[in-house]
Amino acid sequence: MTVFDLREACSGDAESIREIYAPFVKETPISFETKVPPVDEMQRRIEQYRSTHAYFVAISNNKVVGYSYGSVHRTREAYKPSTEVTVYVAQNEQRKGIGRSLYAKLLPRLRQKGFHAAFAAITLPNPKSIALHEAAGFTHAGTFKEVGRKFNAWHDVGWWQRLL
Repeated sequence: MTVFDLREACSGDAESIREIYAPFVKETPISFETKVPPVDEMQRRIEQYRSTHAYFVAISNNKVVGYSYGSVHRTREAYKPSTEVTVYVAQNEQRKGIGRSLYAKLLPRLRQKGFHAAFAAITLPNPKSIALHEAAGFTHAGTFKEVGRKFNAWHDVGWWQRLL
């Protein structure tokens, strides 16, 4: 079993977070970004999401092995109590409880900050992500068919929801 600690992310984690995220951008449709963001953009995101929502990293052997954060779900005022959540775990560290632990830290913090509902977008098919989210108490809320195009293919996105 992997031993890891959880802590709030800081801008100094941006390069490690980028390294975890890059394969998902370059090799999979899991992220709909088509170019890996530069380190300064990752730093900006960390600071932004920390200030408005929450952002955590998992550390094992002094290395970031996963991260999770909350961000704006939609921009209109009535959506303010809702948040979109994300979790990524390094490919060689998956299925070790890191994602579940990150959500166990993130979701209560978002509730403390006044958020009411958390939403997770999952590019389908992705049984590992669905299992993680359902283990964290999310339920399927709906699917947008062929909503994104990456690698010359259309991709469906399922939405999972959890009331906080």
